[in-house]
Amino acid sequence: MVIEENGVRIMTDPGAWTTAQNEVKNIDIILITHEHPDHLHVESVKKVLENNPSATLITNSAVGKILASENIQHEILENGGNNTVKNIGLEAHGEKHATIYEDFGQVQNTGYLVAGRLFYPGDAFFNPEKSVEILALPVAGPWLKISEAVDYAIELKPRIAFPVHDEMINTAMFSGHHAVPQMFLPKAGIDFQAFEKLKEYQF
Repeated sequence: MVIEENGVRIMTDPGAWTTAQNEVKNIDIILITHEHPDHLHVESVKKVLENNPSATLITNSAVGKILASENIQHEILENGGNNTVKNIGLEAHGEKHATIYEDFGQVQNTGYLVAGRLFYPGDAFFNPEKSVEILALPVAGPWLKISEAVDYAIELKPRIAFPVHDEMINTAMFSGHHAVPQMFLPKAGIDFQAFEKLKEYQF
């Protein structure tokens, strides 16, 4: 995902399930929420930084250890912290990946509130206890069911939510993960937009 705010371009979680990130230029900030390979692919990170050498990479301590072992420069921003990078306010919220099963995959996970507007929670349903205008809403994965995603969006009450963490869904065959939020979130005053991959959306 690439977010643009006041001309600043922010990439989130360059993972192993995509290759498009390896071609993107003019990235100013890279946010990495956690270390799972669908969110952190070290070779992709290296390529993104090669293409965007002035980008600032921001993540948590657990991911930081992995990056440090690869001599990749980064800054730490984790739960409760905030910083302004390239005139964009960033806040970090949350500490743990949502439960998959017992302690399997239970790594450090940090959600990021960007410019006080857009919240990207990573793999968790953490409530930042802040006003959220735009929510990047996880809708699929081994750690969630769709009712939880809908309830999470209703709890945060954003103006608009859009689906993320849905690469595993073939939407042509199985669109229920989008259909359910589209059915219930508008009733809560939330505009849910399931747009095509790589299609630009103006907020």
